[in-house]
Amino acid sequence: MRSRTPARGPGLTELGLGAAQLGNLARTTSDEDALGAVDAAWDAGVRYFDTAPHYGLGLSERRLGAALARRPRAEYTVSTKVGRLLVPSPETAHRQDDGGFAVPAEFRRSWDFGRDGILRSLEGSLERLGLDHVDVVYLHDPDDHWQQASTTGVDTLVELREQGVVKAVGAGMNQAAMLAEFVRRCDVDLVMVAGRHTLLDHSAQDELLPLAQERGVGVVAAAVYNSGLLASDRPPADATYDYLPASRELTARAAALADVCERHGVTLPQAALAHPLRHPAVVSVVLGARDAEQSRTNARRLSAHVPEALWTELADLGLLPTGRDDAPAASRARGGRP
Repeated sequence: MRSRTPARGPGLTELGLGAAQLGNLARTTSDEDALGAVDAAWDAGVRYFDTAPHYGLGLSERRLGAALARRPRAEYTVSTKVGRLLVPSPETAHRQDDGGFAVPAEFRRSWDFGRDGILRSLEGSLERLGLDHVDVVYLHDPDDHWQQASTTGVDTLVELREQGVVKAVGAGMNQAAMLAEFVRRCDVDLVMVAGRHTLLDHSAQDELLPLAQERGVGVVAAAVYNSGLLASDRPPADATYDYLPASRELTARAAALADVCERHGVTLPQAALAHPLRHPAVVSVVLGARDAEQSRTNARRLSAHVPEALWTELADLGLLPTGRDDAPAASRARGGRP
């Protein structure tokens, strides 16, 4: 599997494993399936793994750490996130988490982008992961906390980077506009943009991607299926978009995309995965997996050949912006097998 190296920070495999589902996102995942997802991703060449305390109130980090424990530490890259500090909450432990994960509410999330909160959060992550360091740390969803996150938050991460505690720092969000502000105003190495650089949502191309390319900031694209609408060869009637029922308009656009893909011998999910990697600022696409077969499917989709004629037709039909994608990713990829 090819890897790409940003101007600053570690090289990342073009496909990364997002570990939200290891934290029982929406429904329970067994320990065996979680281990299988990581092992199958590893066997396919994935060496970039992304997690967060938010995912299952620490369950994702614990499972990912256990799955990677027997792997040589120098051979893989791990990112986690800060901003949601996990605070013990024994009074709610009998209830289910209300944050979207099927786990007991043994902790509560406390927003904290201050120095002490970030250091405490990272210390807890290292303990759960069973690691002495992580490679990348992102500020997690600071939408309502710009002032603290962009000052104290970034300053703390930069301090950790300068001390050699982490290799790269940045922010991860579901919007492109504020990420562009982080790139413009702050000393970040990477940003993770979720759902805003996809076949259906092109908002990251307006400002974030050109600015990141200009400033030498690497972009990690996540949620490239927009939570489900682009995950099947044909969009199902009950498909979701950003975790809500997809509108008729969006479903129709997805169907039009699928029609073009079929004419070129490509599936909609294959094109959805290939699309973000066409931009020179993008260094990796992170996909979730709940079990081994999903990890293998992700890797097969990455390896599919997507002809240039597909992108030309999508642009001609107005389904993709014109003039904003550069040469095919294969001509720009740096590095080799991790």
